[in-house]
Amino acid sequence: MAPTRYKIVFDGELMPEMALDTVKDNLVRLFKSDHTRIDSLFKGGTVALKRDLTDEEAEHYLAALQRAGACVRKEHDLAANLSLVAADPAPIAPSTSLPEMSCPKCAHRQPKSPECMACGIIIDKYLARQAQLAEQTPAQPPATAQPSAAAHPYATPRADVTEALPEVSELKVFSINGRIGRLRYLAWSLVMMAAFVAVMGVVGIAAALSDIVGGLLTIVLVVAMLVISVQIGAQRLHDIGWSAWLLLLNLVPLVNSVFWLLMLLIPGNDGANRYGPPAPPNSLPVKILAGLFIALMLGSIIALFLGGFAMLAMGLAMSGLDFSSLSSPSN
Repeated sequence: MAPTRYKIVFDGELMPEMALDTVKDNLVRLFKSDHTRIDSLFKGGTVALKRDLTDEEAEHYLAALQRAGACVRKEHDLAANLSLVAADPAPIAPSTSLPEMSCPKCAHRQPKSPECMACGIIIDKYLARQAQLAEQTPAQPPATAQPSAAAHPYATPRADVTEALPEVSELKVFSINGRIGRLRYLAWSLVMMAAFVAVMGVVGIAAALSDIVGGLLTIVLVVAMLVISVQIGAQRLHDIGWSAWLLLLNLVPLVNSVFWLLMLLIPGNDGANRYGPPAPPNSLPVKILAGLFIALMLGSIIALFLGGFAMLAMGLAMSGLDFSSLSSPSN
């Protein structure tokens, strides 16, 4: 035998010494409803506030509503006892039969009412809010992805979160950011040394006029050349994918010569690396200046080798003359 089910019935009467407005306010807070809905309960007629309750649940609602000031009573819910399907509980359900409707949010079927008995929304406010959102939402372009993948709630996000990089980097001589290749490194180094020699001529003239002015200009020129060489070297290391801190190896004797050769021989990365996209293609002036730098460097090495060979030959010749003078017979 199914347990007895109960309902809470309200006839519009108030508990003793309770004001009508106070009771209405209490019921608005209790049911989380609005005054329009609560006012309809006091227009006469019997209304079932809660249905299909156990005895314990009915006593709980009965005490809460009586504390709010509504003179309610507990009755047997015969409809719930006779039904084969459990009744859908409703916050406030009028006993009179009304035309049915579907909730626009959860599609719950219920008697026509301004509030959904399942999800609790105020239907008019919900429809007005949906219309406002539809006006504010811009038209979406047609999706290019597969419909099945886009509709799947657990599909992997397809937004492009990678940073769009240009194909080539912007050239900046006076900066440690960016990348330059081997030929541009040689060309810029040659221009820097030529400018240093030209400015040193001016500094020499100033030094002839004043030793103090010449010394200060020399210090400024040397510091400027050091800073520019560090900036150019950092960009060359970035092209290989190395950190600019490796330039400190130039302070180590012997290691600095090997490291400088590595900077000239190792090619840069083909595509973008962590320091940015590659440098633009080498222009004709860059190739000419780089070839001139290589020619001057090879010429210096050959001249140094020939000078050393000449000094060695001269030393051997002088040694031979001394030996011949010592071996000659004395008079």
